[in-house]
Amino acid sequence: MTFEILFVLAAAFGAGFIDAMAGGGGLLQLPALFAAYPTAPHTALLGTGKLAGLAGTSSAIARFIRHVRLDWKLVLSAAGGAFVASLAGAWLATLFSPERFRTLVPALLSLVLLYTLLHRDLGREHRPRNRGRRGHWLAAATAGGIGLYDGFFGPGTGSFLVFLFVRVFGLDFLHASASAKIVNASTNVAAIILFGLTGELYWLLGLAMSACNVVGAQFGSHLAIRKGSALVRRVFLLVVGSLIAKTAWDAFRLHV
Repeated sequence: MTFEILFVLAAAFGAGFIDAMAGGGGLLQLPALFAAYPTAPHTALLGTGKLAGLAGTSSAIARFIRHVRLDWKLVLSAAGGAFVASLAGAWLATLFSPERFRTLVPALLSLVLLYTLLHRDLGREHRPRNRGRRGHWLAAATAGGIGLYDGFFGPGTGSFLVFLFVRVFGLDFLHASASAKIVNASTNVAAIILFGLTGELYWLLGLAMSACNVVGAQFGSHLAIRKGSALVRRVFLLVVGSLIAKTAWDAFRLHV
C-alpha cells in the first residue's frame, strides 16, 4: 500500500470523526485527496470524496436516529431541495473550476463564526420554530442554496447546514448536527450520481476511504450523543475556525 493511499485513508477517518459531530470533514478529506493526487482531475477527486463522505454520514445517521428525535418533515424538505440543487452544482463543477470561488468561502465562514460567538446561547436549547408548510418551503430553499455549493465545491457544507438548523429553525446543536447529516447525505448522493455517470470517480479508492470514514463517524457520533450540545458547539466553533484559516490560505495562494 502506497504512502498516498495511507495518507488519504487516515484523512478519511479524521473527516468522518469531525463530520459526525459538527460538519467540516472536507477540511481534512478534500485537501488530502488534492495533495496526494495533484494531477488528477478536480471532478474525479470531488466525486471520490463525496463517496467516502456519504458512507460516513450514513453511518452517523444510523446512530443519531436511535437517540435523537427529529422533525422528519422539515429535514426531508431540506434534503429534497438540497438534492436537486446539488445535482446542478455537480454539473457546474464539470464545466468550471471552483478555484475562482474560493475567496468567498472564508468570508462566509467568518460571518458564521462571528455570529455564533456573539450569541453565546445560540444552539444551547432546543426550541424549534418555522415549522409547518412555510417552514418546509423555507428549508427546501435555504438548504438548496447550500446544496448547490456542496455539489460544486463543498468544504464547510456540514457547518453551514448545522448553522442553518440552529439559527433559522431553532434547533440545539445536537439536533442540528443530526438533521444536517441527512441533508448532507442527499447532496452527496446527488453529486455521486452525476460524477459516476460522467466517469469522474475513483471507485476503489472511494470505497476504501468509505470504510475509514464510517469508523471515524461512529466514534464521532457516539461522542456527540454522550456529551450533548455543549461539546458539539465547541467542536463546531473549532471546525469553523480551522476552515476559515484553511480556505483563506488557499485563496491567498491563488493570488500570490
